[in-house]
Amino acid sequence: MIKKSLHRQLFVLGFSGLFVFGAGLAAAQSYPSKPIRWIVPFQPGGTTDIIARLVGQKLSEAWGQQVVIDNRPGASAMIGTELGAKAAPDGYTLMFAYNGNMTMNPNLFRKLPYDPIKDFTPVSLIAGTPMVLVVHPAVPAKTLQEFIAQAKAQPGKINLAVGGGVGQLSGELFKSMAKVDLFNVPYKGNAPSLAAVLAGEASVMFETTNAALPHIKAGKLRALAVTSAKRSSVLADIPSIGEVVPGYDVSVWFGVSVPTGTPKDIINKISAEIARIVKAPDVKERLAAQGLEVVGSTPEQLAAIIKPELDTWARVVKEANIPVE
Repeated sequence: MIKKSLHRQLFVLGFSGLFVFGAGLAAAQSYPSKPIRWIVPFQPGGTTDIIARLVGQKLSEAWGQQVVIDNRPGASAMIGTELGAKAAPDGYTLMFAYNGNMTMNPNLFRKLPYDPIKDFTPVSLIAGTPMVLVVHPAVPAKTLQEFIAQAKAQPGKINLAVGGGVGQLSGELFKSMAKVDLFNVPYKGNAPSLAAVLAGEASVMFETTNAALPHIKAGKLRALAVTSAKRSSVLADIPSIGEVVPGYDVSVWFGVSVPTGTPKDIINKISAEIARIVKAPDVKERLAAQGLEVVGSTPEQLAAIIKPELDTWARVVKEANIPVE
């Protein structure tokens, strides 16, 4: 009697599992059947917005459903990201994910209105770009080795322009690993920081490649090194910091997440389509013009970046005694 009952339960469970699997597969096959919202937690016109509109347009063409870019700037990307965390987990809301909202904010703000691990599921890493360590032309150092030697000879005397976020944390990690003392000069964002270095008010900063590139080409800034582990294809002649400071590796990455609970089959479908799109020659070329190197990863590959990076920035914030708001 017990065996019969057990067999009946197993049959019911197996049938239920097949039903759920079949329902999920059917949902993925019919997806999308209506417009998709892609939340970008920044103003229109920036790098994140450019990426989302380019990839979103290609998704619309591939699926025959409009992908609507919903710009929700403010509060260090927290306003838009909180909105994404509270959206229905049905695949019809995408969240623009990047270092700032997924791995830095959790370490810089005590009362974050979302949890990057619990509230979101990674979908795809679209592209990445290293930061670049740039100095004003008046700085004597022509190489990273010379700059480190100069900084050690003049502890606390070289002004580092800090605009917050990835530039600030990249600088703190560099100071810790290179064992140099640079004097932080805070500015309200990367744009004022860049203007300060261009004007010679500050000597050095960590800037995104796409923002620094025009000034490097014009001779208004000198690039000493890129922050990624390997050299960048955009600045192939510029060494990486890791060549001089072993183990240093920071890149700005841009990707997509969805609210936790979104069906796995739908996540995989979005991920595969994004990977196909960004590797197409025309898209790759347009992103390269922004100083970006395309990736197009699996959900698992993006997840493998987020968790370790959370730990890295937690350590940097603690060691540098960065105030947590």
